This record gives sequence, C-alpha cells and structure tokens, in this order.
Amino acid sequence: MAYRTTTTRIDRDQALRSRILDCAHARVVEGGFAALTMQALAEDAGIATGSLYRHFGNKGELAAEVFARASQLEVDSLAQVLRGEGPAAERLERGLRQFAARAWHSRRLAFALIAEPVDPEVDEQRLRYREAYAELFCRLLEEGRASGEFQVPSISLTAACLVGAIAESLVGPLSPPARAQREADRAPDDLEAVCANLVTFCLRALGASQPAPET
Repeated sequence: MAYRTTTTRIDRDQALRSRILDCAHARVVEGGFAALTMQALAEDAGIATGSLYRHFGNKGELAAEVFARASQLEVDSLAQVLRGEGPAAERLERGLRQFAARAWHSRRLAFALIAEPVDPEVDEQRLRYREAYAELFCRLLEEGRASGEFQVPSISLTAACLVGAIAESLVGPLSPPARAQREADRAPDDLEAVCANLVTFCLRALGASQPAPET
C-alpha cells in the first residue's frame, strides 16, 4: 500500500509540475519573461505561491526550464529541415524560412527567446541553445562544402556567424516596439522581405553560386 501511495504522489507531483510549466509558457507567449511572476503564475495554476517553490527553487530556475522547453522545440524543428533531402543550399533556405515563419507566428515568444533581458539562469540556457543551433549548421556546412556548394574556410566559425546573423536579422522586426509601430501604421507584414534578405545574405556569405530556388 505504501508503494502505491508513493507512486500516486509522484504522478500527481509530475502532473502539477507539468501544469505549472504549461502555464508559465503561456505567460511568456503573451508577455515575455517579464510577465512571468511567481504570484501570477500561482494564480494561473490554481495553487498557492509556496507550492511553486516545491517544484522550482526560484523564478530563474523556472524561467530557465521554460526557455529550454521552448528552444528545444525550435531546434528539433530546424534539425528536421536541415537534415532532410536535397542540396545543402536548398535545405538552408527552407530552414531559414521555416525558422523565421515560426518566429513570426509567435513573435512575443520568439523575441523573449532571442533577445529579451532575462535572469542569469536563462542566459545560460540561451548560450547553450545558440551552441545547439551552431551544431546543426556545422553539419550542413560540412555537407555543403563537400559537395562544392559552400566555400567556407572555418566550419565552426561560419556556423556561429550564421546563428548571429539569423538572431540579429529577426530581433528588430520581432521587438514589441516594432510590432506596435506596424500596427499603428497599419503597415503590411514584412515576413517575406525579411526572409528574402536573410536567405540572400546567408547564401552569399557561404559562397553559394546562386540563391537557392524558392520552395
């Protein structure tokens, strides 16, 4: 009986922890990490604030796990494209366009993951996932260099440059002020313009003979 009670308690705790993380993710989607406060989160989850600290030592630890879960989804999604079929340049274009489109469809979350000022624990995760993205590009660059599509002297340095270029190209358009200004001006969505410029820049930087065809 004691074993069954313990197992039930563990399952209940895991379910509560998962619900807390889901609620925390929803808060970041709506208002970034600035909206993630322990008191508000406890209200969302329907528990006492003290109960949060049974699962997470502090806000930074909680935010870091939210960041990691969201970032891993993006890494996995990009990996599926970059490791797919076709020439390396075409896979790179598809990956860049997909990454930008996913960011566009959840702009507040994307900005939070890329550039929002965060707790040190989240910054550690941000560095870790920048390295994860770079590893994906390293593999693609190696394939592209072997096939003659890319002319790059340093795989690791070029991969890091790609990660930086992608982040910097998106952070401005994704920022809350930029979004508010577009809405105020009733300006059209410029996702395609951003994608086109990003693709052209990256392919030229890699020495690709010509831009990959649109898919």
